[in-house]
Amino acid sequence: MTSPRRAADTHDVIEVRGARENNLTGIDLDIPKRRLTVFTGVSGSGKSSLVFGTIAAESQRLINETYSAFLQSFMPSLSRPDVDLLENLSAAIVVDQERMGANSRSTVGTATDAYAMLRIAFSRLGEPYVGTSGAFSFNLPEGMCPACEGLGRVSDLDVGALLDFDLSLNEGAIQVPGFTPDTWYVQTYLSSGFYDADAKIRDFTPEQLDALLHKDSCKVKVGKTNVTYEGLAVKVRRLYLHKDVESLQPKLRAFIEKAATFATCGECGGARLNQAALSAKIDGRNIADCAAMQISDLAEFVRNLDAPSIRPLLGNLRDTLDSLVEIGLGYLSLDRESATLSGGEAQRVKMVRHLGSSLTDVTYVFDEPTVGLHPHDIERMNNLLLCLRDKGNTILVVEHKPETIRIADHVVDLGPGAGTDGGRLCYTGSVDGLRASGTLTGRHLDHRVTLRAGVRKPTGHVSITGAKLHNLRDVSVDVPLGVLTVVTGVAGSGKSSLIHGSLAQRDDVVVVDQSAIRGSRRSNPATYTGLLDPIRAAFAKANGVKASLFSANSEGACPKCKGLGVIYTDLAMMAGVASVCEECEGRRFTPKVLTYELRGKNISEVLAMSVAEAREFFDGGTARTVLDRLADVGLGYLTLGQPLTTLSGGERQRLKLAIRMAEKGSTYILDEPTTGLHLADVDQLLALLDRIVDAGNTVIVIEHHQAVMAHADWLIDLGPGAGHDGGRVVFEGTPASLVADALTLTARHLREYLEKP
Repeated sequence: MTSPRRAADTHDVIEVRGARENNLTGIDLDIPKRRLTVFTGVSGSGKSSLVFGTIAAESQRLINETYSAFLQSFMPSLSRPDVDLLENLSAAIVVDQERMGANSRSTVGTATDAYAMLRIAFSRLGEPYVGTSGAFSFNLPEGMCPACEGLGRVSDLDVGALLDFDLSLNEGAIQVPGFTPDTWYVQTYLSSGFYDADAKIRDFTPEQLDALLHKDSCKVKVGKTNVTYEGLAVKVRRLYLHKDVESLQPKLRAFIEKAATFATCGECGGARLNQAALSAKIDGRNIADCAAMQISDLAEFVRNLDAPSIRPLLGNLRDTLDSLVEIGLGYLSLDRESATLSGGEAQRVKMVRHLGSSLTDVTYVFDEPTVGLHPHDIERMNNLLLCLRDKGNTILVVEHKPETIRIADHVVDLGPGAGTDGGRLCYTGSVDGLRASGTLTGRHLDHRVTLRAGVRKPTGHVSITGAKLHNLRDVSVDVPLGVLTVVTGVAGSGKSSLIHGSLAQRDDVVVVDQSAIRGSRRSNPATYTGLLDPIRAAFAKANGVKASLFSANSEGACPKCKGLGVIYTDLAMMAGVASVCEECEGRRFTPKVLTYELRGKNISEVLAMSVAEAREFFDGGTARTVLDRLADVGLGYLTLGQPLTTLSGGERQRLKLAIRMAEKGSTYILDEPTTGLHLADVDQLLALLDRIVDAGNTVIVIEHHQAVMAHADWLIDLGPGAGHDGGRVVFEGTPASLVADALTLTARHLREYLEKP
């Protein structure tokens, strides 16, 4: 039984004893409550396993257990983390980088409740009066535009993507995946009698083409059976276009993304609302005008409103908008779709919900909150983290940026390496103690990349002229070829608009970004990189059997979990639950397949290897070439069979880079490649970029990290601010010139970076 003295001594710390989740090796530590604790270590060292997989997960599980058994039956069944003891937990709120869904009805305004408050304001102050706040909602029938159903755009299909006009229906003119001439769908078209199935589509009369594409549902006879006929475009629209694109199979998803075209709704002009809602105005602006304003401007607009009847509401709305500005998102608008936000932007939008909360003694858990932030904005983010702490909350932050590590009250450093080389407690204590600890993080905390002794000379230039995409203000700039160019500026200054909007479409350009990788939970680094093919071939040759046996997506797969290793239970509106398959115990293959070995390892054991371990196992051939590239981009800790859906944005980008390095291209565009990289790994990334340039290529990096800026041959700085305060080139030249002469925000922070010991 715990003594009163022990309880009094320990109630101010979260006690963790024997944490073994994933690669953790029985960690014991105390984490001070109502303090800011930063968790550091290389990628794969166990930070997320400790913070998210152990502490936050157990807090959530314990909260769920307080509900009645009836309510718990509708909730995900959360298993207890692999830990001996967790004491003194408080309610945990996880603020992560998960994208905010692909639902086009979710916007920055709806996600932060700012739009709900704006709707109430218009229902009280708008003239003429049109109704309650529901009359201004594009998600409710009384407010939405009837033509586009509140989406602001209407969708259609590109006929050229549906049909090959040089073929007949019998020859396979229909280009929709799965619509081959032998399928029941297509047999209906072949036997309809509305047109000649042997005639080329280009020879169809307008009436015949209309019948093929747009005819309404009717009965036709196929053989002796009466079946329902509907035009191809009608059928595709019904089957696929109104569904969540991400839920479709990869081939169908790619087809729909190519075939679907979207146009602004002609009736509402993209405003999403019906004409009644748009007629009500405050100070000459309707609610759609307000939602489309830059948030920093909208905050000023709301500040000038004074209505005694809703003064508290206007105060809350002002606070929310000011928080969005303070957090570095003032360049967004309330009508910006949530799905278009980056991971860092999504996390900061979620953070706004909690800044005005009256809750105290809560544990807030953040996952690299500085992702996508310029050093100027990191200062503001740090202040917000400290404000949350000062309200009496416990703040746990997984982070690599030294600017945030330095403000910590307490640091927990995990490592020393990744995967099986990690999961151990390397240091716990103050920041000064970390510096003196001799750990990898401690040694690199004050590490500085110096300016190049001599920058490389360009081999030519590519000119961007009159760029006006998004907030760009008629920008013209020459981007040098044959060197490392870094494009920088605060978030929202126009960096991506300039580079992706002007250069990404060129034939010789290879774009490597952080967008989601096409694939399902079945995809992993081995399948995505093509590494699995030589591995399967090696197993097949060693055992004298078919290579297909060693694919978890083919005949060798466990029949119960279909080769996933886990059983997924869909809980409709709730989060789904994954449980380890009892039949294969998570190994994904049949018992027979697991008897086949390659140098003492079965296929499941090989897929459980990290890239670093697999490099030792495969000492040559195609497999080693792919593994070397993965190691070069800093992914040596990833396991070959890890689902791609679990990778961070930075990991996805580096995985793409490993593949693209083998492609024929002369210009590489990278978007914040340091995302998720430990301080010690940034040098490795810079060496890789140098190798790409020295091989005769051009590398253009959109980046905030001062180490990358200092290492560049050429800098293009956009700003001076974000949104309509940005969109201009405020500096172009060498890093040395920026530091010596420029007065931009980037120049100030790069000077500070280089001056620190």
